Amino acid sequence: MCEYCGCQSLASIDELTREHDEVVRLISHLRPANEAGDVPRMTRVAREIEAVLGPHTRVEERGLFPAMAEDFPEQIAALEAEHRHVDEVLAQAADGGTAGDPAWPDRLMEAMAVLRDHILKEQDGVFPAALATLGTEQWAALDAVREQEGGVLPRPVG
Repeated sequence: MCEYCGCQSLASIDELTREHDEVVRLISHLRPANEAGDVPRMTRVAREIEAVLGPHTRVEERGLFPAMAEDFPEQIAALEAEHRHVDEVLAQAADGGTAGDPAWPDRLMEAMAVLRDHILKEQDGVFPAALATLGTEQWAALDAVREQEGGVLPRPVG
C-alpha cells in the first residue's frame, strides 16, 4: 500500500493502514473459497473482515471523515456510501443469513472489489489529504475516537 507521502508516520493513519492491509489479506482468501463453492468458509472470512472493519469504519466516520467533509464533501459522501454497501453485505455473514441466499457469494465478491478500490481511494487520496489539511485538534479528536473504538489488531510496540 501507500508509503510515499509520510502519512503513515502518524499513529492514527498507520493503524488505519494496518487495518487496510489486514482486510486485503483476508479478501485474498475469498477467491479460492468462492471458486470451490465453499460458502461456509466465505462466511467465516467475511466475519473476520467485518471484525476488522467495524471499529475501523467507526474511526473513519466519527473521527477522520467529519474533519475532511467541509473541504471534500462529495468524496467523503461517496466513501460513506461505499461503507454502507460493504457493511450490508458483510452483515449477512454476521447474522448467519448467507446459507439461504444463493446470490450472496456473488454479492460478497462484488462488495470486496468495491472495498479494494475504496481502500486505494483512502490510502492514495484521503490519508495524504488529511496529512496536508488537518490540524492538531482534529488529529486529537481522531485519536480520541480510536481510543473509544479500539480495534482488533495489536498495536505496535514503541
